[in-house]
Amino acid sequence: MVTLRSATLAAVCILLPQVFGAVVGFLTLGGILNWYATLNKPWFMPLDYLFGPVWTVLYILMGISLYLVVSQGWEKKPVKTVVLLFALPFVANLVWSVLFFGLQSPLASLTDIFLLLLPIVATIVAFYRVSKPAAVLLVPYLARFCIAFDSGKANTAVTCDPWLPPHPISAFAGSLVPRKF
Repeated sequence: MVTLRSATLAAVCILLPQVFGAVVGFLTLGGILNWYATLNKPWFMPLDYLFGPVWTVLYILMGISLYLVVSQGWEKKPVKTVVLLFALPFVANLVWSVLFFGLQSPLASLTDIFLLLLPIVATIVAFYRVSKPAAVLLVPYLARFCIAFDSGKANTAVTCDPWLPPHPISAFAGSLVPRKF
């Protein structure tokens, strides 16, 4: 039976990641419009117009996942612990946005993505102990960051970050395939 309390809790859990995503998007909009659009991106980098819908779906899945955990009983210590762990990727994601779009450093943001993978995996494992469906709903988020890490490596190479030698395959392939379709 759906109660007002459970419906409110579900709404808050689902809206919280959406609001976070909107704030991050607002804070980095200048870097997205003025800097990111000018980058020489690898050929397999997702098209710009896909980021908004993909992140919206990911944040919805994360919100549902959070609801499934919190609805197990906020008073339980394991639930409180995993919810705090759940917050770590959000903080690291904000840091990534500042590093990539604000400081315009593909290498620094690549390092952040690499470091972000561990808390995401830890969150999935911790959620699994509380709610298996909640853990499964976080797998697309992990997949997105694995793709982002691979894209970040190639993007760093293609943009010729002085700290990383160019990746010959990415640079070659990126020069063959037009970015705009």
